[in-house]
Amino acid sequence: MGINIDNKIFVAGHLGLVGSAIKRKLEEKGYNKLLCRSYEELDLRRQQDVEDFFAIEKPEYIFLAAAKVGGIQANNNWPAEFIYDNLAIEINVINAAYKYGVNKLLFLGSSCIFPKLAAQPLKEEYLLTGELEPTNEAYAIAKIAGLKMCEYYNKQYGTNFFSVMPANLYGPGDNFDLETSHVLPALIRKFYEARVENKPSVEIWGTGTPLREFLYVDDLADACLFLMENFNYEQIESCINIGTGKDLTIKDLAELIKEACEYQGDIVYNPEMPDGTPQKLLDITKMKKLGWEAGTSLEQGILKTYQWYVNQLTV
Repeated sequence: MGINIDNKIFVAGHLGLVGSAIKRKLEEKGYNKLLCRSYEELDLRRQQDVEDFFAIEKPEYIFLAAAKVGGIQANNNWPAEFIYDNLAIEINVINAAYKYGVNKLLFLGSSCIFPKLAAQPLKEEYLLTGELEPTNEAYAIAKIAGLKMCEYYNKQYGTNFFSVMPANLYGPGDNFDLETSHVLPALIRKFYEARVENKPSVEIWGTGTPLREFLYVDDLADACLFLMENFNYEQIESCINIGTGKDLTIKDLAELIKEACEYQGDIVYNPEMPDGTPQKLLDITKMKKLGWEAGTSLEQGILKTYQWYVNQLTV
């Protein structure tokens, strides 16, 4: 059930980090019937609005990248919104995709859905084998529900829905708000502003010892289109990890970003603040066997993201 350039493709969340990268990749490859709606045009949390959209537009393929996302602070502050918004989006879009006969749906999960203390690297089958990290439990539960919804709809209705679980994402279009962003864009902003304002030091939450894996968002978009073009859910076994297979400490990440931003001051760690999960490294064996690997190094990706951020400030 292959996809071609004349199919109607709904990119849900096309203005976000992941959705915008998927949209860029589709356009780059010549897909010309993209259905994109902003939050103001279509609130995916509203069931009737979603039903009306599907009835009128009749999308044939869906990239479900719309979600409420954020870092540790945002997840801590607004767990009710994180579970409600994400569950509502998933329930409405996935059910409408079944109801209106969508050919294939790709759901964007997250590496945070794995148990906090699961063995490393994280294999797909480790899902639901232990307790979640408390700081992002609400978001993780919602994402697990979306993944399982795809799985159960396939089982009961014979749909062709599958899920991908990417590593920590970053890149052009990222969120650099210090209250709601993830660690990498937050550090880019902190180091840039510290350099511009000539601050003697930059404070970073936690001890700096947790290990994280980072995937450049355009690599994720490439992987998603690769899967959508070439595979059905049976070949993917409903869900699959997408990452680089490499991780590093937050301390090492900070040093890379400090260098990219040409900041000369000190880095100060605040151990009173939470670290989050000790390590999140994905096992990417399944994805490699299918024939895909990430092409952007972390150093290249950080530099591209930093340049994009600085360019946005001058627009």
